[in-house]
Amino acid sequence: MQIDTSYRGLLRIVLYAIAIAMAFYHIWAIAFGSPEAVLFRATHLLFALVLVFLLFRFGSKTEDMELAQGAQVEARLSLPALFDYVLIAVSAAPILYLFLNYDYIVNRIFYIDDLSPMDMIMGVIMTLVVLEATRRVIGWALPVTAIVFLVYGLFIARLEPMRLLDQLYMTTEGIFGIPLSVSAGYVLIFVLFGSFMERTGTGQLFMDFAMALTGRQAGGPGKVSVVSSSLFGTISGSAVANVMVDGPISIPLMKRSGFPAHFAAGVEATASTGGQIMPPIMGAAAFVMAEFLAVSYGQVVIWAIIPAILYYVACFAAVHFEAKRRGLLGLPRSELPRLGETLRVRGHLFIPVILILVVMYSGYSAPLAALVGTLACFPVAALRKTTRGYVNVKNVLDAFVDGARNALGVATACACAGIVIGVVTLSGAGIVFTQFVTHLSEHTLLLALIMTMCAGIILGMGMPTTPAYIIMTALLVPAIIKLGVIPPAAHMFALYFAVLSAITPPVALAVFAAAGIAKADLWQSGWAAVKIGAAGFVVPFMLVYEPALLMIGDWPTIFGAFLTSSFGILMFAGGLHGYFVTATTTWQRALLIVGGLLLIKPGLETDLVGGLIAAVVIATQIVARRNAPQPAPAKST
Repeated sequence: MQIDTSYRGLLRIVLYAIAIAMAFYHIWAIAFGSPEAVLFRATHLLFALVLVFLLFRFGSKTEDMELAQGAQVEARLSLPALFDYVLIAVSAAPILYLFLNYDYIVNRIFYIDDLSPMDMIMGVIMTLVVLEATRRVIGWALPVTAIVFLVYGLFIARLEPMRLLDQLYMTTEGIFGIPLSVSAGYVLIFVLFGSFMERTGTGQLFMDFAMALTGRQAGGPGKVSVVSSSLFGTISGSAVANVMVDGPISIPLMKRSGFPAHFAAGVEATASTGGQIMPPIMGAAAFVMAEFLAVSYGQVVIWAIIPAILYYVACFAAVHFEAKRRGLLGLPRSELPRLGETLRVRGHLFIPVILILVVMYSGYSAPLAALVGTLACFPVAALRKTTRGYVNVKNVLDAFVDGARNALGVATACACAGIVIGVVTLSGAGIVFTQFVTHLSEHTLLLALIMTMCAGIILGMGMPTTPAYIIMTALLVPAIIKLGVIPPAAHMFALYFAVLSAITPPVALAVFAAAGIAKADLWQSGWAAVKIGAAGFVVPFMLVYEPALLMIGDWPTIFGAFLTSSFGILMFAGGLHGYFVTATTTWQRALLIVGGLLLIKPGLETDLVGGLIAAVVIATQIVARRNAPQPAPAKST
């Protein structure tokens, strides 16, 4: 094998080496125990910063230096400039300073011992470097938010600059706080697991599995998108990544079966977004939630099971009713994989996911479970001839590199969110904001929840789910807890709306990606996604008023709440899309929406009224169906 010794080739080798070293460092930390908090988090951040400044150009928000081979890729690569190398050295300096002066750092008394001039210089450099790295990876939204909080802390809360730098740089309450701890301890290994799964062909398994299950049903390609996106989302944790993997296959199929382009984009965006709240492997924010609530990740998974099912019931129902209203058919059997054959050929690729669940629920930590699953991916792929072709040295190395590279956005976002958390903690802004929300809502829980929902959607418009959730946790969650909401429900409420911001116009990143694939109008696609996920927007409110949906309480109550909520969501989706047993009239649509909301709301009285409304609508629709011919199926295009 000939080694490319050009500047470009040597740089690619260096990038591979750093990315693989980053992955192996975290594997070592999980297997043999991580170093002390500051050392572990700082090393994680150092790896991330070096890769960011090598991979992302100064004037770009997207990755320019790819590691892939190929003439077309080579022709458009832009190489790091001198300024990027300077930034690498500058970013390494404050972290190496911590390493070299570790005894001094841990033995000084925070907020009491004054910082030395060098401490302050390094603190300023660290803050600026984190802001710039975050800007390069995910854009301006989060860095600007952090800058606003810094301005608030210095000029409104009148914090001493020395104390603020102490908080941000010299303690584990700022940049090196809980968010970065979650990125280092949890996120990277799960992202690595996702990249290993992708490199062993699991994405194709999910797509074939979904097509075999639902492809022949009414609106089959739309249902394929919902099922495959929910499966793939469990290993990707990113709505946009999910769209880019599933969308090129599912969106053309949906358009071909008769769905409009904007609706196809909306289905894919909504289904892909839900992957972040879909157990057993949720998005990075779920690990942050576990840390904030001081519970195991397994407990968060248990809380999330029913809400995730309800979200996908809403998506699935929306696709079904829209397809029935339009008279759309599924795909021909000849074009679909057979379920038995799919499981025979690739079914063994489910084994790593099963291993994660077994190890996690045997009492071991989530990172160790993810490590076991990761290490099992390629050996499992080697079990059968059909997937053995994925097992080669280059593919294994690429999987390590993909994992490290895909973790950069979370690592920088968590470090930047740490700046916000540091200011909020030191200035007491969280308490002030809690009092403000409580006063503005006049102690009315519903109004406080609506304010929190709006804030979550606005925050999430320009930044990833994890930092949006972290900021909501610092500012808004304490307010709704003060109004009587139990902590798990309050945190899940915030997480849901941080996730749903990916499909909420005007800035809806998952919709942008899906609309680009579908060649559809952005606004039409965005509103289609909101309509498809509308029932899902109701789910977080349900969690607050009925904790049984978080599996908190006795089993009869949990089961009853799940059944009534599920049927309520079906009615709500039917009302929005104009179809239930058959096509609806205007008054039937209105009754379905009202009845659905009543069933969703907990309480015997509302359930009885909602059930009565459902009975009336269903009875009148059955009569109408018997007396009128069914609409002719739309022709596939």
